[in-house]
Amino acid sequence: MPYLKENDRQVLRTHFADLVRPVRLLVFTEERGCPYCQHTRQLLEEVAELSERIELELLDRGAEAELARRYGVDKVPAIVLLIGGSEPIDTGIRFFGIPSGYEFGTLVDDIVAASRGEPALSPATRDWLATLDRPLHLQVFVTPTCPYCPRAVSLAHRLALASPFIRADMVEATEFPALADRYEVYGVPRTVINDTVAVEGAVPERALLGYLQEAVARATQTVR
Repeated sequence: MPYLKENDRQVLRTHFADLVRPVRLLVFTEERGCPYCQHTRQLLEEVAELSERIELELLDRGAEAELARRYGVDKVPAIVLLIGGSEPIDTGIRFFGIPSGYEFGTLVDDIVAASRGEPALSPATRDWLATLDRPLHLQVFVTPTCPYCPRAVSLAHRLALASPFIRADMVEATEFPALADRYEVYGVPRTVINDTVAVEGAVPERALLGYLQEAVARATQTVR
């Protein structure tokens, strides 16, 4: 049974009509021990059918272990978003867990933003990102029924799209409960930056920038 209704397909075709650069979606799954892998594959297959500029590559994490390590895929299902072409560019955008519910809209918006190369960020944020010279890893824990989570994920993904030093993961908390427990996720969205700074809720861009600066400062102190 298809996930997308015909009306949804028509809306998405219109949404994808102005894609510029090809977008490649690497979908890592496994046959065993992954209850949402098959669902994720089917959903992404349906999305990729809606535009010739969306390229889909289905991968088994075990068979493609080296590629999975390269992209930091340590759990499945996982989606890695690349800007396609002969030499694909890693956007730093990741989805761990099926992008269903409210997060499906985030996936669609990410595809459009990556294709157009237009992440909506303030001048102050862009100026600071231009000075960033060390990696930042954002993990945004969500659930499919959380109406506030897409704002947090979308902002993190726009940051990743704007800076090669940022990787931003959407992590579906109910699919990875051990990881959620490790990071003390008692409510969503919860963003963890470099394992050192935690952000509760879908905070505004200016506030998240402050948390990013705090994480960089902590990393600098650790190096010293």
